[in-house]
Amino acid sequence: MVHSQEFLDLVKDAKSRVKETDVAGYKQLREAGAPHLLVDTREDHEWTAGHVAGAVHMSRGIIERDIITQVPDKNTTMVLYCGGGFRSALVADNLQKMGYKNAISLDGGWRALKESGLPLE
Repeated sequence: MVHSQEFLDLVKDAKSRVKETDVAGYKQLREAGAPHLLVDTREDHEWTAGHVAGAVHMSRGIIERDIITQVPDKNTTMVLYCGGGFRSALVADNLQKMGYKNAISLDGGWRALKESGLPLE
C-alpha cells in the first residue's frame, strides 16, 4: 500500500514517543510467560480474514472509546498490531495519552506475524 507523506509524518511522530517491538521480541515476551494482551487493531474485515490465535480485536476506530471498559488496568502490557506497524503506533500513542503505561506497537504487524510460526486463526 502506498501511503501519503502526511500519514507517514504522523506515524513517524507517533513512533518517536511509543515503545515498539518486533516479532522476535514479542515471541520472547510470550515464551517468557509475561502477562500481556495481544490486540489486533485492524479493521473488522482484516480480522475476519485471519488473526493471531488468542488476540483480541479492537480496531483503531473504536479502541480509544472502548479501552477503559475492556482493559481498566492502565498498567496492563498490551502488544498492538495492525497490517505493518503504522496504525498500531498511532494507537499506542493515543493509549499513552490516555494514561496506559505499557502499550507496545508491533513493528511489522500482521505481515510479519503470518510468517512467525505463531498459531493463527
